[in-house]
Amino acid sequence: MAPVIRVDQIDRYESQQVRIHGWVYNRTHKGKLVFLLVRDGHGFVQCVAFKNDLDADLFDQITRLPQETSVIVTGEVRRDPRAPGVPGGYELGVTDLVILQPAAEDYPLALKEHGVDFVMEHRHLWLRMPSQWAILRVRAALIAAMREWLDNNGYINMDTPILTPAACEGTTTLFETPYFDEGVAYLTQSGQLYNEANIFAFSKVYSFGPTFRAEKSKTRRHLTEFWMVEPEIAFCDLEQLMEIEEQFVSHIVKRVLERCPAELASLGRDTSQLAKVAPPFPRISYDQAVEMLKEIRDQTQDLEQKELLSLEWGSDFGSPHETELTSKFDKPVFIYGYPTQVKAFYMEPWPGRPEVCKSVDLLAPEGYGEVIGGSERISNPDLLLKRLHEHDLPQEAFQWYIDLRRFGSVPHAGFGMGIERTVSWICGIKHIRETIPFPRTINRVYP
Repeated sequence: MAPVIRVDQIDRYESQQVRIHGWVYNRTHKGKLVFLLVRDGHGFVQCVAFKNDLDADLFDQITRLPQETSVIVTGEVRRDPRAPGVPGGYELGVTDLVILQPAAEDYPLALKEHGVDFVMEHRHLWLRMPSQWAILRVRAALIAAMREWLDNNGYINMDTPILTPAACEGTTTLFETPYFDEGVAYLTQSGQLYNEANIFAFSKVYSFGPTFRAEKSKTRRHLTEFWMVEPEIAFCDLEQLMEIEEQFVSHIVKRVLERCPAELASLGRDTSQLAKVAPPFPRISYDQAVEMLKEIRDQTQDLEQKELLSLEWGSDFGSPHETELTSKFDKPVFIYGYPTQVKAFYMEPWPGRPEVCKSVDLLAPEGYGEVIGGSERISNPDLLLKRLHEHDLPQEAFQWYIDLRRFGSVPHAGFGMGIERTVSWICGIKHIRETIPFPRTINRVYP
C-alpha cells in the first residue's frame, strides 16, 4: 500500500505512489480532467483526476465534490512547475480517491469575497483559508524560535498564575472574577511580578501564556486576551536588557524567514525588509524622540496630521507617533527613558532624573509600533514602597513583592513581547485579529 505523506514533504517522493489525507479546497472541472486543490494541514497540492484512468462512477463523484469534503487521495507524484500549491511545482496524478465525508453544499466560506464581520462570525471555518493557515503557521514558527533562543541561552520556563490578587500594570484594565471566600481575583495582566520572585532562585527565567487587559480599545493593535513571553533576568541593567532584546528578536525573525518562506510568500510579504533585522538596533531616548516628532510636525503641511502628532513632554506615544518615528529606520528601534508618570510603578528611576525611569520600548518598523516593553526594575524596598503608595496600590497585596528586595536584592530587568503584534509585523498584515486562532475583542467572545 502506498505510504501516507505530508504535502510539505512531497518533493521527496517524485515518481512514487503516495496517499494524502486531506480536504478539498477547490475543484475545477475541464472535460475529461478534474483539478482538485487539496490541503492536509501542512500545505496545498494539486491533484489531477483523468477520466480515462479512473472508474466512471468514481470520476463522476470527483466532478461533484463539494468544497471541504474529506478525502484520501492516492496517486503518483510528478513535477510540474505550473502546478499551484506546493512550492517547486509538484502535483499528484490521481489513481484512486476515497471520500470520507462529503461536505454539505452550503459551506458558508465559498471561494468569494466576504466581509470582515462575516468571516469573524465563521472564524472556526475561516482558519482553513490559505491566508489564515499561513499566518498561524508563522505564529507557530515564531513561538518555536522564541523558546529555542531562551532555552539555549540559560533561561528556564516558569509558569506563572493566571488568577492574581492584585494589578501589575494598572487597576483600570483588570478583569475581575469572584474567588470563593477570598473576595475577588483578577485575570493576569502579566507574569512579571512572579517572575521577579523566580529569578532569585533561578537567575534567568521566562513565562509564556495568555494575559488579559480590559481596555475598551478598538484599534487594529489591541486584543483583550493575548499571549506574551516575559523573560526576567537577575544581575541585569537597562543596557544589557536592550542587548538581550535585539539578539532575541533577530533570532526569531531569522528563524521564521528560514522556516516559513512559502507562507510569507503566499501573504505577499516583502521579506527584504525583514532580512535587515540584525543587531545593533538604533537607540534613541524619549527626549530625542519628542524632538524628532516636533521637527516632523513642523514640516508637515497636513493640518490633520499636525494635530495627530501633537505631543507634550510627559505624554506617552500613540500609534501616529510610533509610525512616524519608525519610518526613519529600516529595522526595529529602541526608545528608552520614558517619563515615570506614564510607566508602571516598579521601574527604576533614572539617576539624577526622578521624572524619568529606566524603561525601554522596542518599536517595529513599517508602522507596526511597540512589540516589546521592558525596564530595569526597582531594587530598593523603600523606594518600591513609596511608589506603591503613589499609585494607590494596597501594600498588603504586594508585601511579598517588597520582600524580594529585603532578602538579597540585586539589579534586575525584564521585558514582555506580545506574540500577536510580532506576528502581525512579521507577516505584514494590517489587523491583529488574524494572528491568533480565536481572537477576543471588546465585542467578540464567541466562537
